[in-house]
Amino acid sequence: MNCSEGSCSSCISNVLKKILILQAKDYECNSYAGCDKPFLGPIATQVCYNTRPIQLYNCCNGSPWTFEYTLPDGSSGSSNVFRIESMDDCCCTCRLLTLDPTTSQYVNTGQFVTIDLNCCGALRCLTDTFIDLCS
Repeated sequence: MNCSEGSCSSCISNVLKKILILQAKDYECNSYAGCDKPFLGPIATQVCYNTRPIQLYNCCNGSPWTFEYTLPDGSSGSSNVFRIESMDDCCCTCRLLTLDPTTSQYVNTGQFVTIDLNCCGALRCLTDTFIDLCS
């Protein structure tokens, strides 16, 4: 599929919608595995997770979407890990996450990107985690 042609990928869009619901804790607890399991974390009874980090891949060349960020302390870098925040038609707004080298945990950069799902050929889900959304 050419990045500029067609409608958004329904399979990626559907999984992202499920992740949005999970992050809002609007689900019934069942036991599934994979990107669309209906709870965050290893078991449904734990509520210490609020994010299913994702990576989205460019449909034209297969590379992960990567964006630059600058933290409040002035440090900067790039990341290809996101927390989905909202969806509008074929676009998703994502919070950019980065890995804290001292804790090996994802942290909120406070920066957002909007990605056209017409340009996404693959989705990868990472291990569920807790993200401080206020920082």
